Amino acid sequence: MNLRDLRYLVALADLRHFGRAAESCHVSQPTLSTQIRKLEEELGVSLVERAPRHVMLTPAGLDIALRARRVLAEVEQMRETARRTADPEAGSVRLGLFPTLGPYLLPHVVPRIRKRFPRLELLLVEEKTEVVLHMLRDGKLDAAVLALPLHEEWAHTEFLFEEPFMLAVPDGHPLAGRRNLRLGELGDQHLLLLEEGHCLRDQALEVCGLAGAGEKEGFRATSLETLRQMVAAGVGVTLLPVLAVKPPVPVSEDIRLLPFRDPPPSRRLALVWRRSSAMGGFLHDLAEVLRDLPAGLLELPEGEPARRPSKA
Repeated sequence: MNLRDLRYLVALADLRHFGRAAESCHVSQPTLSTQIRKLEEELGVSLVERAPRHVMLTPAGLDIALRARRVLAEVEQMRETARRTADPEAGSVRLGLFPTLGPYLLPHVVPRIRKRFPRLELLLVEEKTEVVLHMLRDGKLDAAVLALPLHEEWAHTEFLFEEPFMLAVPDGHPLAGRRNLRLGELGDQHLLLLEEGHCLRDQALEVCGLAGAGEKEGFRATSLETLRQMVAAGVGVTLLPVLAVKPPVPVSEDIRLLPFRDPPPSRRLALVWRRSSAMGGFLHDLAEVLRDLPAGLLELPEGEPARRPSKA
């Protein structure tokens, strides 16, 4: 048994197709198939159910593939420990973000990261929260910026900041002339929301529950920008995180943005990594850079600042 064969098995478990698994491992399909059979012979158990059009792992195969992921992740941690020992601020970092945060946070933090860590290669992955968590757990990411709370025992969370929400309404809406509003005033509104799988949908539903508001039936957006366009077109109202309405993001003249009175509804964001990671010391330093946003970026239009972690 060797690491190469374990990588083949994990690729097959992920892709459930010999050809695609072989392609992802940069080997021919016969090579991958042969090595999987040799691994089965060595272990004395069938790992794969082979059918003409699909591949399934046996119960033993699923268990062994799960253990193989852990082994490969630990090996990568060994390599990372060696790299970080030689130069703690060099090498690459694979950072995950979710789609309703990444495009709005990155323009403000990437230049600061480059300045603070000039030898660092930052590799960014944007996926829905559930996918990011799986990639982080399996060692395919080193860290991720995610919304709290998380309930993963393997995950370490480092709180970054709290981002307020604003209500976006079309120009001409009955609320458009208001300077601000209370959360309870959403009670008769039906908000445009994202489709299932976006954490912003869950956050917005939580706000709706607190305010007694509902969801607009018959429409679910695939992105935050779609929501923005629907509001501009007069279809309805929605919640937008404050980073999504700050420069360099353009805001349509057909949209009015209303802050909430204290305390505004918000989401809490954290840098997350595996407790077993060899990069913990460096990631604490990275969290400090992510936390140190430009002055005023999290402030509501009337100057009400978002809450930040207190300095010890």
